[in-house]
Amino acid sequence: MANINITNILEKMTGKDKDYRYMATSDLLSELNKEGFKADSDLELKLTSAVLQQLEDAAGDVSGLAVKCLAPLVKKVSEERTMEMANKLCEKLLNGKDQHRDIASIALKTIVSEVNTTSLAQRILVSLAPQLIKGITNPGKGTEIKCECLDILGDMLQRFGNLMTKDAHEELLSALLSQLGSNQASVRKKSILCIASLASSLSDDLLSKATSEVVQLLKSKNVKPELTRTNIQMIGSLSRSVGYRFGPHLGESVPLLINYCTTASEADEELREYSLQALESFLLRCPRDISPYCDDILNLTLEYLSYDPNFTDNMEEDTDDEGNEEEDDESANEYTDDEDASWKVRRAAAKCLQAIIVSRPEMLTKFYGEACPKLIERFKEREENVKMDVFNTFIELLRQTGNVSKGQVDIDESSPRWLLKQEVPKIVKSVNRQLREKSIKTKVGAFSVLKELVVVLPNCLAEHIGSLVSGIEKALTEKSSTSNLKIEALVFTRLVMASHSPSVFHPYIKALSTPVLSAVGERYYKVTAEALRVCGELVRVLRPNFEAPTMDFKPYVGPIYSAILARLANQDQDQEVKECAISCISLVISTFGDNLQRDLPACLPILVDRMGNEITRLTAVKAFAVIANSPLRIDLSCVLEQVVSELTTFLRKANRALRQATLGTLNSLVVAYGEQISSSAYEVIIVELSTLISEADLHMTALALELCCTMMTDRISSQSVGLTVRHKVLPQALVLIRSSLLQGQALLALQRFFASLVHSANTSFDALLDSLLSSAKPSPQSGGLAKQALYSVAQCVAVLCLAAGDQKCASTVEMLKGILKDDSSMNSAKQHLALLCLGEIGRRKDLSLHAHIENIVIESFQSPFEEIKSAASYALGNIAVGNLSKYLPFILDQIDNQQKKQYLLLHSLKEVIARQSIDQTGQSEFQDSNVEKILSLLFNHCESDEEGVRNVVAECLGKIALIEPRKLIPALKERTASPTAFTRATVVIAVKYSIVERPEKIDEILYPEISTFLMLIKDNDRHVRRAAVLALSTAAHNKPNLIKGLLPELLPLLYDQTVIKKELIRTVDLGPFKHIVDDGLELRKAAFECVDTLLDSCLDQMNPSSFIVPYLISGLSDHYDVKMPCHLILSKLADKCPSAVLAVLDSLVDPLEKTINHKPKADAVKQEVDRNEDMIRSALRAIASISRISGGDYSLKFKMLMSNILNTTTLAEKYNFVRCE
Repeated sequence: MANINITNILEKMTGKDKDYRYMATSDLLSELNKEGFKADSDLELKLTSAVLQQLEDAAGDVSGLAVKCLAPLVKKVSEERTMEMANKLCEKLLNGKDQHRDIASIALKTIVSEVNTTSLAQRILVSLAPQLIKGITNPGKGTEIKCECLDILGDMLQRFGNLMTKDAHEELLSALLSQLGSNQASVRKKSILCIASLASSLSDDLLSKATSEVVQLLKSKNVKPELTRTNIQMIGSLSRSVGYRFGPHLGESVPLLINYCTTASEADEELREYSLQALESFLLRCPRDISPYCDDILNLTLEYLSYDPNFTDNMEEDTDDEGNEEEDDESANEYTDDEDASWKVRRAAAKCLQAIIVSRPEMLTKFYGEACPKLIERFKEREENVKMDVFNTFIELLRQTGNVSKGQVDIDESSPRWLLKQEVPKIVKSVNRQLREKSIKTKVGAFSVLKELVVVLPNCLAEHIGSLVSGIEKALTEKSSTSNLKIEALVFTRLVMASHSPSVFHPYIKALSTPVLSAVGERYYKVTAEALRVCGELVRVLRPNFEAPTMDFKPYVGPIYSAILARLANQDQDQEVKECAISCISLVISTFGDNLQRDLPACLPILVDRMGNEITRLTAVKAFAVIANSPLRIDLSCVLEQVVSELTTFLRKANRALRQATLGTLNSLVVAYGEQISSSAYEVIIVELSTLISEADLHMTALALELCCTMMTDRISSQSVGLTVRHKVLPQALVLIRSSLLQGQALLALQRFFASLVHSANTSFDALLDSLLSSAKPSPQSGGLAKQALYSVAQCVAVLCLAAGDQKCASTVEMLKGILKDDSSMNSAKQHLALLCLGEIGRRKDLSLHAHIENIVIESFQSPFEEIKSAASYALGNIAVGNLSKYLPFILDQIDNQQKKQYLLLHSLKEVIARQSIDQTGQSEFQDSNVEKILSLLFNHCESDEEGVRNVVAECLGKIALIEPRKLIPALKERTASPTAFTRATVVIAVKYSIVERPEKIDEILYPEISTFLMLIKDNDRHVRRAAVLALSTAAHNKPNLIKGLLPELLPLLYDQTVIKKELIRTVDLGPFKHIVDDGLELRKAAFECVDTLLDSCLDQMNPSSFIVPYLISGLSDHYDVKMPCHLILSKLADKCPSAVLAVLDSLVDPLEKTINHKPKADAVKQEVDRNEDMIRSALRAIASISRISGGDYSLKFKMLMSNILNTTTLAEKYNFVRCE
């Protein structure tokens, strides 16, 4: 049926009437687009010839439709027919009539873009490429034909260049290079694009040939200037196309380009522009190889940033008088010269400088010395587009400063942030001048600079607020201001208010509040929303504390309240505005509630109403929390009951964020207004929150238990509340405590819950203790409890005993002692729990009144069960914490005399030392005890053959170093030269344990000595090298300033540890088969993890390019354990140093592709399959990070990888899943 239909259409397509032909062609297009369309060979022939005929139709709209028909047709007919069409069209293009040439060219491009099989692509290349090359190189062909041929060839190479043979590449390259000397500018331009498309698939030797040919032309002196410009553009395009592969040719290219820039004639602006653009491309694409030339390029860009030969700037630099300023601006703007192209050079210089800043974090200090003053000076640039580029370059400098110094609190004189701080007065002066300009675009740019400045350096504008206020005021009030400018000004105002101390703004409140409040009434919702956010900050500034008022805020309360209420009460407005109004009014009420008592009955019901609306309820719930937390104890009696009942129903909702916010708000309301809420309301809340307690969501569980504790303390005597808790919450809590996932806030909340229960009415201590202990019994269904769960039970038991008072506590300890004395080794789980409970109670309370408790615990060291031995050592250590003077000598004495129990006793000692090193009183108590004896004992065990013993010793030494650094650091340093490798490794690990996040007195003692320990990364023993890598990693994470100065020396040594070392791989003969053991695996894994940490804390000391090639690339093809950290590093680099990743993108694709396509063996166990799945997901995360970099589509290989992922169902699912994480 369909074919008869098509035949009718084909007949109509040959009719004389143009409209008939148009309609028939349109019908054909819709037939071809149908899913089930199929054609036999006869029909194919008719179709292709009909469409080709229509292409020549005199009516333009008919031939236009015929081109559209080609796209579905190529997919529906055989390769032979497609080839036939392509050849005929090519013939028409080269030798046909002029009027048919354009349509033939468009049709060919359509066919090329629709080819989707490799076999057809290869046939098209083989058939068309030689014809197109003839068209390009034939001297008889006109410019238009050459340009069309180059266009089509460029499209083909872009899509299938990598399918060509090397010989074809060579022939094509020679033909295209010859066209760079053409007299026609358009031919030269298209040839450049064509060679760039070809370059990404050329082999290294052909790429080298192409580059050296262009460089030779640049070196020769007698070439026309326009051809020189073309050759420079060619070099830039090549580097953009092939990325890091251009690196080896920089040695010749960069000096040539710098030379051309500086020696070009004054009129030759384009030559300078192209040279700077090529240098920019080198900086971004070949960051590793360009390193030696960075200083020269920096000087060049700074010179040309102010290159303006036709204009002498005689504006008074330092006048700050506004009148003069305006006149000067007028006169400056009068100068216009349409011939003047010097702005292009300045723009190229700004972009080139931006490329250096983005790709060279390690040069930041130099930028502040040389580039920063120049950029600030160039804010006065007279060409607006260039000025925007100068602003953007300066913003990049600020961002890079922020990236590099993230997480660093202290600013020393060499740090980029300190250097930036010195420039702030100049920046403000220069930006203020820009804020007085007439141009809106300039003002928006100036605010962007200020915004970034406040983000990177909070509190830096404290002394300059006064001078900026008029700029903000003008931006918000002038008639010419656009919404965009107002938004920028408001965002800056909000950021500056949030990051500075309130008193700074008090003199300017009047000037600022009027324009901000009028902005709240703006029609455009984005301006309104931003103005409301500023109002929120303004409220905080007006009344920063409630004790002593620092300024008279009362005159402002009314206007602010009225402006926001108008927005709050209005229903028909954007969601963002509604949410901002709700948040803002809650701040107003919580801050000025004592001055708004009359208005509250009108305002609070509106907030309650917003809680009933699904769109705004989350914001409204948070708003009530803000009001409830106010120290002013706002009177909520008019709405309290309604709010509580509404919130209680929210605990059933599926929306997690809503449930979370509701629990927090209820908690605040109970704390502030508990006595006004009825017991029955409490009971309903308790019933609802009991369903939220489960291991599936520990954060929610912690909040629910927190609320439960608050309600129990509030209603300690209420029978009904206590009963509801006992029946509803306690069973859930006893299920939760058996979870192996329980930890952190949820565990602490659970402990508080049991402590509160003891105090509440009608819950007896004994019943609670009994239910806790029995919850730890192994059940027939699930077997024994996980180790973590036993620790949780023990901690809850300890908290329960302490809450119940001394008498109950003592009887419990005696009962636990009884369990241990009972010899029946049958009940190991009971003994295990008893030991853990004793430890937890002993840590919190001195147990020396219970005779011989230490001997009873140490008896358990003989147990046949490993977990009981370890629990006993844990208990002994913790009991010693409760009374050092009695139990510590006992442990030391035992270590001396009991050789067999040493490992367990050392663990006990570790518990003591680790707990004591955390709190100050513990430290002084510990110093009084026998430190010398402990040290000699630990140093004796440094070279133990057992790794477990060495690790415990190292941890003990590290924690003692926190207490007694002056004794320990020299003693550890002395042992770095020990002849035994195990001792050297142990002392380095000890140093690792002594580097903690909080500042300690050890820091200044360790600072000069740390290099001795870290330089053991050169040691010839792999255990020592790994210890040094782990120590470096911990230092980078916790105290980066300790190691920053050492990194230039350490990084090459660290990178060397990531390489697979053949000498560390050995083969173990297991009889029937051989097993390969890689002793270097752990070291490589540790080294990559260390680099990952360094990227977070010491980016300014690193040159990512020298790490990516070859180290990261080899890691991406390494063992599973090494690939995982490498994927993380790659994601981080894609985010922080995108240019370094783009530069080597092609070479990253292969190892990533292998990883995501890796299939485990058919007989692989489940664990291997799961690991492989994890690895694929991890690689896809890295790929997702790379895909976010702009410019990633330059790489043909990466494009193909992405299309493979998205066309493979299983991979596409995983990829979309990781993207949404």
